[in-house]
Amino acid sequence: MQRTNFGEMACSIARTLDVIGEPWSPLILRDVNVGLTRFEQLQADLGISRKVLTERLNHLVAHGVLERRPYDRRPRFEYVLTEKGTELVDLLMVMVGWGDKWLAGEAGPPVLYRHHACGQISHVELRCAHCGQPMHASDVDPLAGPGAAT
Repeated sequence: MQRTNFGEMACSIARTLDVIGEPWSPLILRDVNVGLTRFEQLQADLGISRKVLTERLNHLVAHGVLERRPYDRRPRFEYVLTEKGTELVDLLMVMVGWGDKWLAGEAGPPVLYRHHACGQISHVELRCAHCGQPMHASDVDPLAGPGAAT
């Protein structure tokens, strides 16, 4: 059965899901972000099959989210986040906040994040790029943009 091509939809959420909507992709990005950059490291941490990991890495490289860099004379590569990939990790940080709030339970969050600028343990909050106020789904009105389907 062929998967729907979300990348062709006139919807930014669908287009993003086309890149990272498969469940292993965000976990791969998480691992690369914390320094697990080699195939063997990723496979060991995730417990993912070589075939699936190869497919996911190739997909993320093809979409410009990861860059493949040789690290040995043999054909061995490490994977690093591109600017595009780093911004996707920002999206994952918002998901972390939701998961910590709604799914962590009594044990609490599995990972804490120290902000480099102030040194404090904190979390990501969405704010308006213009006024700096908190920005949530209930605070906005969606309007058709220039790329809307006609």
